[in-house]
Amino acid sequence: MRIEPRFRDNRLVGGKYHMGSHTVYLYKEEIIRQCCTLFGSTDRLKEYIAVILAHELGHSEDTELVQLADALERPVSQREEAEIRLRIEQNAWAYAEALLSDTDSAFLQLIIEESLLSYRNTLQLHIA
Repeated sequence: MRIEPRFRDNRLVGGKYHMGSHTVYLYKEEIIRQCCTLFGSTDRLKEYIAVILAHELGHSEDTELVQLADALERPVSQREEAEIRLRIEQNAWAYAEALLSDTDSAFLQLIIEESLLSYRNTLQLHIA
């Protein structure tokens, strides 16, 4: 695992899993920003970090990830790509939920729903 100050691109990414090196990255400044945006303060920052880490570990333990990532390398429709990306995220969140079974459910669900919102919105655009 590596903790870095910020994500390179101009996106609010709190964590990333790199399949090639099997490394989880956490981006401290983005995590703090995300926590403040969702909860209005850093009062629950330690819990928030645990959730982000559990999600990234979910990617590392996802038995479907290689297959799903390979599917993204092939020609697929925009709808199929959106479905695959959503599935990748849902798999990681399922792992995180199991790992964090004694975490405040409302806290965890808010983070999950916020995280999946853009993936679901993208999919909806291609379903309509």
